[in-house]
Amino acid sequence: MHQRILAAELAQIPIGSEVTLAGWIHRRRQLSGVSFLVLRDRSGLAQIVAKAPHARAAIGTLGEESVVQVRGRLAANDAAPGGLEVIEPRIEPPTEPSLTPPVELWRPAQSEGLPTRLDHAAAALRHPRSRARWQLAAASLHGFRSSLDSEGFTEVSTPKVVGMATESGANVFQLDYFGRPAYLAQSPQLYKQMLVGVFERVFEVGPVFRAEPHDTVRHLAQYTSLDVEFGFIESHRDVIAMFRTVLAGMLSSVRERAADAVELLGVDVPQVPEALPVIHFREALRLVGAAPDEPDLEPAHERALGVWAKETHGSDFLVVEGYPMAKRPFYTHPQPDDPRWSNSFDVLFRGLELSTGGQRLHRPADYRAALATSGQSAEEFSAYLEAFDHGMPPHGGFAIGLERWVARLTGAANVREVTLFPRDLHRLAP
Repeated sequence: MHQRILAAELAQIPIGSEVTLAGWIHRRRQLSGVSFLVLRDRSGLAQIVAKAPHARAAIGTLGEESVVQVRGRLAANDAAPGGLEVIEPRIEPPTEPSLTPPVELWRPAQSEGLPTRLDHAAAALRHPRSRARWQLAAASLHGFRSSLDSEGFTEVSTPKVVGMATESGANVFQLDYFGRPAYLAQSPQLYKQMLVGVFERVFEVGPVFRAEPHDTVRHLAQYTSLDVEFGFIESHRDVIAMFRTVLAGMLSSVRERAADAVELLGVDVPQVPEALPVIHFREALRLVGAAPDEPDLEPAHERALGVWAKETHGSDFLVVEGYPMAKRPFYTHPQPDDPRWSNSFDVLFRGLELSTGGQRLHRPADYRAALATSGQSAEEFSAYLEAFDHGMPPHGGFAIGLERWVARLTGAANVREVTLFPRDLHRLAP
């Protein structure tokens, strides 16, 4: 292949230059004396104009989504994408012509229903709007990693096949591990805590698995979790401050690295306030008119709180702290002045739970007492507790579900719209 030029690079090339493009046939149009071909590559679209009989014949035999290499001369045309087009083309397909795609990728909007797009994901994900959604995810991942790198964190990778459930056995996928039971990890929680004793500040990007029979627009059986844990904190408020730093980094990266995707999808990228507004769980219940003994917030409560945060603080984000200890995992640190409440929090993004985090226990005696209270065996957690027996600083962390983040950012009605190959109660392919 001759030196390839991307569609987005054509503006840097002098008019009249010989150029070589390569990509997919996005759209064809055959007129009586001229043929138009719109080529798509990873950077965008380029228009090819053919008048010679051999070039027009080649276009006629190659359906949409066929892979082609095009060599021709760059010309100016205000009506073409970017004001440029390639003329006098020589078109060479490096493989067989494409079959007719099961979805119409050239239409600006995706007219097919979500089930059809998911069934034919290998082709449907090529649509510019689908690609743009994941470009937002990729930019978010870059911002997540970059912001934590700058704060002295170490990226880690923990096992996804584990010998025990992280929180409970009710929502885990069990599998046979060489003749003994094992599980797909619900969370890297226990491992990332142990690694605080090694690296002090750690983060991980990886899949987690929840065998919950939810068939909703916001739940998946496998999703990508962005996990953070770090030591030498004073309280969960330090964790909230770190969450704000990470959030700002993710959104900055979205603006810088995915500007085209933001424009295509019409995304309203939120501003992050200098300090995220924080409200105690008790006050949250009062604001939404819920009973004071409610153990958790309902989705309707979260939506109402999102409206309140926007109207009162001008913020798309709201931190609800102090959830009841009875509804939090055993490793959660209680509120020092009132142990009924926890030093934990949820972050709501436009009225939907985005992240859960908080301060963890760090004293070995507190762990053994908490396990006894919850009816769990300390022996079962012996490898985990060893980290605390050998010295663990006060620490805490949080986790963000990537797909839920992108769904809320784009306003997607269903989290599956922003997931490359979703796994849920019904879907195991492709």
